[in-house]
Amino acid sequence: MNIITSLLPVAAVGISLLGAIFIILANRRPNLRESVTLLIAVGKFLLVLGMLPTVLAGGGFVFTLAELIPGVPFQLRVDAMGMFFALVASFLWICTSIYSIGYMRALQEHDQTRYYASFAVAISATIGVAFSANLLTLYLFYEMLSLSTYPLVTHERNAEARVSGRKYLTYILGTSIGFALPAMLIVYAIAGTLDFTSGGILTGTGVSPGTVALLLVLFVAGFAKAGIMPFHGWLPAAMVAPTPVSSFLHGVAVVKVGVFSILRVIFDILGPDLLLSLDLGIALTYFVSVTILAASLIALTQDNLKRRLAYSTIGQLSYMILGAGMLSAAGMTGGLLHIAMHAFGKITLFFCAGAIYVASHKKYISEMDGLGRKMPITYFAFFLGSLSIIGMPPLGGFLSKWQLVIGAVQADQLVLVAVLLISSLLNAAYFFPIVYRGFFAPAKNGTEGDGFHEAPLWCLVPLTITALGSLILFFYPGTFLRLIQLALS
Repeated sequence: MNIITSLLPVAAVGISLLGAIFIILANRRPNLRESVTLLIAVGKFLLVLGMLPTVLAGGGFVFTLAELIPGVPFQLRVDAMGMFFALVASFLWICTSIYSIGYMRALQEHDQTRYYASFAVAISATIGVAFSANLLTLYLFYEMLSLSTYPLVTHERNAEARVSGRKYLTYILGTSIGFALPAMLIVYAIAGTLDFTSGGILTGTGVSPGTVALLLVLFVAGFAKAGIMPFHGWLPAAMVAPTPVSSFLHGVAVVKVGVFSILRVIFDILGPDLLLSLDLGIALTYFVSVTILAASLIALTQDNLKRRLAYSTIGQLSYMILGAGMLSAAGMTGGLLHIAMHAFGKITLFFCAGAIYVASHKKYISEMDGLGRKMPITYFAFFLGSLSIIGMPPLGGFLSKWQLVIGAVQADQLVLVAVLLISSLLNAAYFFPIVYRGFFAPAKNGTEGDGFHEAPLWCLVPLTITALGSLILFFYPGTFLRLIQLALS
């Protein structure tokens, strides 16, 4: 493998940190502030994209910033798995930046400079997690993401936002310090390193089965951004944040960082072979299956659209852990691929929820009868996003769920096949009524009105792009599949 020492990973992480400074300096000039936001979003994506050909060719990039403790440097490394995640996150940040301009301006939101600056730091932390070379570097960026997103969660600065912010930090920081940090110290004591290594660093160390089981529990609990029950309560509470925050941080960045961290531990710290030999992978799949089904049932009861989407996300995140826990080729492929497919589908749904609020100031599904006839583009995009999350062709979510079903069969776990099918039916049960009510239910309380009334173009264009992205990924998933193949090999 051709590993190149390069500043490119540092630039990809740092460009939005630098941009945050310029955003703050442009405080009283909103046009300049938003131009800087878009410029650094595009720049970050281009930097990530520029490293893609080398990674696809089997190479990578590395840069060591400092040696923090013996044998564990603060180091960035671009490999196939990190590139896969960074590619998704950096592209969708462009869409979110465009969407934010339309949303924040239309609602004349306060503290927009703080909002955009916090967002810039958060995407830096996200790409830092993707490009971390070892567990300590990942942990530091993980905590940086937690702290930088707190101002976004509490943006409304009311009592509900303050309560949600405290819950957010309690869950996210409390679990990472209480569970993930001790687990990391145990791994270092056993292996003498925290480097991400294909096949895991604990294989061949003679570690006891009980210790491996303990570490798996600590890491799954410690990376609570993944939203696995019972450490999921922060996610619905965080829906108090502005919709662009919900869209990106709780549809793409924060939650996916939690999943990505757990997958890194499974693949590159504990190791699939070790987990397979101890039957711990299957134990993990059964555990997260409870989250998949319970979250889907709770979503059915939610009238607030963003809360329904939040509980949907909780269930969908566990699909990714389910696939990794199968420890079969198709299962692990499906788990990783679902990161991208869910990201495009769910960010579309959150964008649509925000567009509905901007155009009609409605948050509750029961108030949205007939609204689809006034907002046909938004509701059709919502329909496409729903199909992808449900797992129906020709949307990208079908491909990842198909791989998960094949993986469950390969692992000889028909129970997991049933979980996947039942949860997909529940997905349909809580999404299709929203679309039906929007297009076909009689309007009430003056919802119908005269003519079309879509959200501003700054909101409409991004949700159209991401909805079409879910469609395009069904037909052209090749780059993502190639990166996943390289990561698993």
